[in-house]
Amino acid sequence: MSSTLVKVCKVHDIPVNLGVGALVKGEQVALFHLPTGEIYALGNFDPFSEANVLSRGLVGDLQGQKVVASPIYKHHFNLQTGECLEDAGVKIPAYAVVVQGDEVYLAV
Repeated sequence: MSSTLVKVCKVHDIPVNLGVGALVKGEQVALFHLPTGEIYALGNFDPFSEANVLSRGLVGDLQGQKVVASPIYKHHFNLQTGECLEDAGVKIPAYAVVVQGDEVYLAV
């Protein structure tokens, strides 16, 4: 399956250490900007609370992994893979991010 790059926003639209939500091709996506300059994108839907809230989660490091903690039940999702650290059987979509200049694109 091939992917297409879709322009989502500018780098400065995503505050450092916070997340923002975006609607990309009909899907809610949570984007996170780390202090290192890295930008990650996950599906915004938290399967435990069944709500689109991950963009409001806290980003950090847990067990050596870059994660976002869901704001409701505090499950941690790996920013690179979408895997849940507390439940290995749960994984949310993780999107490839491409930054060109100051533009942020997602591969969808």
